[in-house]
Amino acid sequence: MCDREKDTNVRLSLPAVCVVWQTAMIILFGVFIRYDHESDAHWVEHRKHLNLTDIENDFYFRYPSFQDVHVMIFVGFGFLMTFLKRYSFGGVGFNFLIAAFGIQWALLMQGWFHSLDYTDGKIKIGIENLINADFCVAGCLIAYGALLGKVSPVQLMVLTLFGITLFAVEEFIILSLIHARDAGGSMVIHTFGAYYGLSISWMLYRPNLHQSSRLQGSVYHSDVFAMIGTLFLWMFWPSFNSAICDHGDGQHRAAINTYLCLASTVLTTVAISSLFQKHGKLDMVHIQNSTLAGGVAAGTAAEFMLMPYGCLIVGFCCGVISTLGYIFLTPFMEKRLKIQDTCGIHNLHAMPGVIGGIVGAVTAASASVEVYGHEGLVNTFDFEGKFKDMVPTTQGGHQAAGLCVALCFGIGGGIIVGAILRLPIWGDPADDDCFDDETYWEDVRICNVKSEVSRLDLNGPLPCFLSFSHWTKMFISYNQ
Repeated sequence: MCDREKDTNVRLSLPAVCVVWQTAMIILFGVFIRYDHESDAHWVEHRKHLNLTDIENDFYFRYPSFQDVHVMIFVGFGFLMTFLKRYSFGGVGFNFLIAAFGIQWALLMQGWFHSLDYTDGKIKIGIENLINADFCVAGCLIAYGALLGKVSPVQLMVLTLFGITLFAVEEFIILSLIHARDAGGSMVIHTFGAYYGLSISWMLYRPNLHQSSRLQGSVYHSDVFAMIGTLFLWMFWPSFNSAICDHGDGQHRAAINTYLCLASTVLTTVAISSLFQKHGKLDMVHIQNSTLAGGVAAGTAAEFMLMPYGCLIVGFCCGVISTLGYIFLTPFMEKRLKIQDTCGIHNLHAMPGVIGGIVGAVTAASASVEVYGHEGLVNTFDFEGKFKDMVPTTQGGHQAAGLCVALCFGIGGGIIVGAILRLPIWGDPADDDCFDDETYWEDVRICNVKSEVSRLDLNGPLPCFLSFSHWTKMFISYNQ
């Protein structure tokens, strides 16, 4: 199937998928989605009845974090994927497309599991639902990183449809049924999303991808744009990991823990990158990606008493492991395991996500009343209701079980969705057309050449040497 003749014309399929699915969203939102009590016009009555003020509306607590997370999803992830020399439109543009569709589908899927009001059968949404929808989309954007430049926009829409569905189910199992804690999503978001994308990439393996190897790299300006994405993600990751924590000490601690993990990761990433490069020079791939690994690993234990020195240790280890992964594991996986990982999500999200799950399990199992206090232990691990008799050692086991569920859903779901995406109906590019915006975008360079051709009067009195010079400059510009 990889060697079949490719038809990349999505003139009918892409508009059809976008219009039909958006129409479906409108209908489903009309049937199921309503404002929650804090965003409904009846809030005034509710506020007076409970003697509250407008400032106590959850919007004012959560919206700053929502802004940061939203920027990470659309700007951070988008620009991080612009490192390829000829695939910047696809990196940031398709990121925009699948995120915009994904947040709508996520509000429905997560709403049916977490926010359904059984008295009227409606899903009640507020600011926290918007944050969780962004989290849900993040898993699909991570998966896209493994497939960057090798799939069509229609395939990405299908990937997102199934990815959001799988995410909502595994999130419900891990957080509600197993009762694992995962504030920053090391397991639920990063581990699931990474192995989901890697499994799809394995199913869509291209043995002749070397035909596009000339484009599977960066140039100076594309790396600078990607670094913009890195900096946005790095700055706002404390907000990402603390966004849905309980108000108060848990949210405060999550921001501190993530902040320290990220800082430690930068130094070890630079150290390992320099150590393994000739003449001690730095590799921009490592700086763009591995410097973020500490934020991924801090996710599960973000609100736990990890201690500042513990955060630095976690960040230190992630910087080493992630950078070594780019140096040794990525080539090994492509050559031996047939997994072509464009962005290296195995090193940025998969391994740090698993490390984060393990750190969370160990930290939870070792929790004690002396460290947390009785009320703090109950509040941090939500030992209430049917879980009121749970002890920290048992919670540690539940954390480990949650990690296993994320792995199973990511790998199993990716294999199934990958099999669907192998069907010859999605308009995916040929092996020699991968990593090139020209396949699906009206390329600016092509437009410029067309414009110059229309302006150039070849029958006029131009000297031959001027005409030749003009065409030479356009040819060089196009191929840079």
